Amino acid sequence: MKTHPAVAYIAPFVVFIVLRWLPVSPQWLAPVRFVAVAATLAVCSRRAIPRHLSFPIGSVLLGVAVLAVWIGPDLIWRGYRDFWLFRNPITGIARTSLPAHLKSNAFFILVRVLESAILVPVIEELFWRGWLMRWTVRTDFESVPMGHYTALSFWVVALLFASEHGPYWEVGLIAGVALNWWLVRTRSLADCILAHAVANALLAGYVLLFNQWQYWL
Repeated sequence: MKTHPAVAYIAPFVVFIVLRWLPVSPQWLAPVRFVAVAATLAVCSRRAIPRHLSFPIGSVLLGVAVLAVWIGPDLIWRGYRDFWLFRNPITGIARTSLPAHLKSNAFFILVRVLESAILVPVIEELFWRGWLMRWTVRTDFESVPMGHYTALSFWVVALLFASEHGPYWEVGLIAGVALNWWLVRTRSLADCILAHAVANALLAGYVLLFNQWQYWL
C-alpha cells in the first residue's frame, strides 16, 4: 500500500519525540530509541534523505558558527541561563536529567553521541525544513521547490524549532534562522543536514570534554 509522501519526512521525528518522553530510564530508552528511529528512517525515509552536497565547506563552517552561538552566551555571561526568560515553568531549566552513573557509561554515551550527531540532524531537517517549511507554503508540499522562501514559512519553522529547545530557545531561534537561510541559499537539504550534524557533533564533544552536561537535557 502506498503511503502519503509526508510520512517519509514526519514519521522518524514523531517516533523520536514520542519515545523521548516515555517514563523509562535513559539507560534503556536511549538504545531503544536509537534503533526505533534508525529503523523508521530505513523503512520510511530512504528515498527522502538527500545524498548530494552542494556547499560542504560552507555547511561545515555554518555548523561551527551554530556551536559558537549555542555555547557563547554561557561562556561570556556567567549566570546568563539563570535569567527568568530561560528558567521558568514553560521553558524549563538548563539542567541535565541524566543520572550521574550514566555520565561514565561508555555504551550510553556512544549511543547518545551517535544519535545527536547522526540521527537527530537527519530527522529534524527532514521534518522542519524538508517538510514543514514547504507544507506551510502549500499542502501539496512536494510541488514546492526545496528552499522556496516565504516569510510565513521561514518564521513559523524558525519559531517552532526554537520552542523545541526549551531553555535554549533563543539560541535555538538563531540556529533555526541560520539553517532556514542556508536552505534558501543552497536549495540543498543535504547541506543543512551536514551543518546541523557538525554543530551537534561539536556540542557533544564539548559536553564530554568540559563536563557541560546541561546541554544534554
